[in-house]
Amino acid sequence: MSIRGKNGEGEEIPLTGFKSSSWPAIVLQPGVSGLDLPPFDLHTDDSPNLDGSMFRGARAVARQVLLPVFVYGIDRRTLRDFKRKLANALNPKAGYCVLTFVEQDGIPRRLQCYYTGGMEGNESADTAGFSWISYGIQLNAVSPWFYSDTQQAASWSFGTAQPFLGNPFFPVRLDDGTPSSSTLTVDNPGDIEAWPVWSITGPLKEFEFTGPDGTRFGIPAQAGGADCLQSGRTLTIDCRPGYKTVKDDQGTNYFPLMSSNPSLWSVPSGTSTFQTDLVSGSGTPTVKMALDPRYASY
Repeated sequence: MSIRGKNGEGEEIPLTGFKSSSWPAIVLQPGVSGLDLPPFDLHTDDSPNLDGSMFRGARAVARQVLLPVFVYGIDRRTLRDFKRKLANALNPKAGYCVLTFVEQDGIPRRLQCYYTGGMEGNESADTAGFSWISYGIQLNAVSPWFYSDTQQAASWSFGTAQPFLGNPFFPVRLDDGTPSSSTLTVDNPGDIEAWPVWSITGPLKEFEFTGPDGTRFGIPAQAGGADCLQSGRTLTIDCRPGYKTVKDDQGTNYFPLMSSNPSLWSVPSGTSTFQTDLVSGSGTPTVKMALDPRYASY
């Protein structure tokens, strides 16, 4: 286990094991909490005539993580220098921290957190000494899910089959100037839904993607039969929460061209299907899809 500050771009600080014999060092203590299933808010309705409540839905909320650590050095100066280094890594004004967990299978899981407290310092006899100090570092994972280092991706074009998430399935087949509809099966290896990022290269006259839940988004046919996406232009549709953008490679915003009430849908965990309906222009358009699986625990 390790921690890396400054939006994951800072120096990695190991919390378990020793990668070198250099001092000072930081050691994770017993009492770590908040690393398994995140907390949830339940949405319920009460009825004046019935016992209990009716369940309406659930939402995972921010995860609170506690890391009890023991910091020690060869002398007072090295301890002070290391405390400053750790404080700079945790400073939320410099960005989030990335906790990395690697089990015996060698597959890393990463959790993004913001420091909220625990390193204020206490010089009492049982929490600090001349060359050591203990902290209970408190972190807030505003996005409560773990991520892997592997992004799942696939691409389709004229008659070229590509695997998606390790399983081959039919490509999106586009006929020049005529509609093409395909129902595709995908497998999300994560524990919960994942939000895809689409990259579509023209020419296209119109398109619509329908998700597993029946919601859809797309760009309808334009007046006069012009291409909605010109040849050589790449349209990126970012479905991730906090992004939700529809722009091409030149920064042009295509959201005003979208069909009414578009839903930039997610891919649920496990196996599901979605549908593509496209009308190409005079050329060879391509469709790419990428997503980052999310996990409930490391």
